[in-house]
Amino acid sequence: MTQIFTKEGISGRAMSELSCEAALKIGRALALILQNRTGRRTKAVIGRDTRLSGELLTVSFAAGFCSAGSDSHLLGVVPTPAVSYLTQKYGADVGVMLTASHNSYEFNGIRFFDSRGFSLSDDITAEIARLVTEAPNEMRLSGGEEIGSLVTEKNAEWDYVRGLIKQIDGDLSRMRIAIDCANGSACGTAEKFFRGIGAGVSLINNEPDGRNINSGCGTTDLSALQKYVVENRCHAGIAFDGDAGRCIMVDEKGQILDGDRITAVLAYAMKAQQKLSANTCVVAQSTNLGFFRWAKENGIVVATASGYGSKHLIERMQVGDYNLGGSPSGHIILLDRARTADGQLAAAKVLEILAKSGRKMSDLAGIYEPYPQIIINLQLRPEYSNHWQDVPAISEMIEFCQQKLEGDGRVFVRQSSTSPILRIIAEGRDRETVWQYAQAIAKTVRDNAGYPE
Repeated sequence: MTQIFTKEGISGRAMSELSCEAALKIGRALALILQNRTGRRTKAVIGRDTRLSGELLTVSFAAGFCSAGSDSHLLGVVPTPAVSYLTQKYGADVGVMLTASHNSYEFNGIRFFDSRGFSLSDDITAEIARLVTEAPNEMRLSGGEEIGSLVTEKNAEWDYVRGLIKQIDGDLSRMRIAIDCANGSACGTAEKFFRGIGAGVSLINNEPDGRNINSGCGTTDLSALQKYVVENRCHAGIAFDGDAGRCIMVDEKGQILDGDRITAVLAYAMKAQQKLSANTCVVAQSTNLGFFRWAKENGIVVATASGYGSKHLIERMQVGDYNLGGSPSGHIILLDRARTADGQLAAAKVLEILAKSGRKMSDLAGIYEPYPQIIINLQLRPEYSNHWQDVPAISEMIEFCQQKLEGDGRVFVRQSSTSPILRIIAEGRDRETVWQYAQAIAKTVRDNAGYPE
């Protein structure tokens, strides 16, 4: 069970690694930790995405939480940012989301939010891991009247949507947009929200069956959205990942706006409106080198997060009191409006800018041009998951490529926090050179820790 606890949170293959038994113990441990810290009965709101294992793991977690004498309020299928928002709105002590984000249905994970809607502190997650893996005898069970209550929140989806609508000021009544829901959490909220702010909406990949989440759709595969936008003459397209924390957009020509472009559009507009805190935006370590050049030319300061994922972006934003952060993968954070990355909110703010400008999306996105970038995703063999960097041949090849690209580009190699997928990113001034180095690293990984092509 220890392999499901990582620096990024709790995740693993559903049932074989992140099992119902594990979820129950995690829920029980969290309830006891919160009770010890608050000295009272506590309350959790619990959401999930559409993957097959979600309902079973949610009920298991809730059972564990209630068995320790705390109350579980079930939100049903909602986006991850909805859990952050509703934790605050419903006065809960903790928010819990069962999701593996952009990964396939075989995986699942658990994210926690504190009572303010921010990610729960690392020390609590570490204490959960300790109780579950090393000290299960310390976890007492409640009995009789002490058993917690299980409550279904029937209005959770609409309460979140209404909260989003209040954040939008523009008139989108003349806008036609296509939305790829990734067969995930946005299926229930996207149409309600975007129609609620006036847009004409067409949905694709919005029929989840438990297995098709992120499968050939959403932020992991934009081809269907690109085709739909062009063929139906939409003003823009929006793709979400499985839990709607990320968004990637498409302009009227079918060209992609990744997280860097979205961040650039927001930063440029917010600076012009004098709404960009300290004229600064926070970006990820993997943000394209071209972004830094563009920002300097436009008088925008860039601060870089210390690690990967939206949690590190937010931590850096909090340190500097900044209100905009973004990553290439589509985590966009508007910290004066939400406490975590919210794909629907970010996309709506871009559409708001688009509507007010009277321009086409391609013109809006054209303010920033990235360096050529190559991304290769490889599946690691199980024994090398989280240990690939210990293979000398791989580390030596990465170091060699980094040295060759120094001054004209760079490479990033990291494993997904929720699955055994290794992501190789190479970028630089010359596309052919970048492609060659990315392929060299990929071949070395396949030969030593992955699978053949």
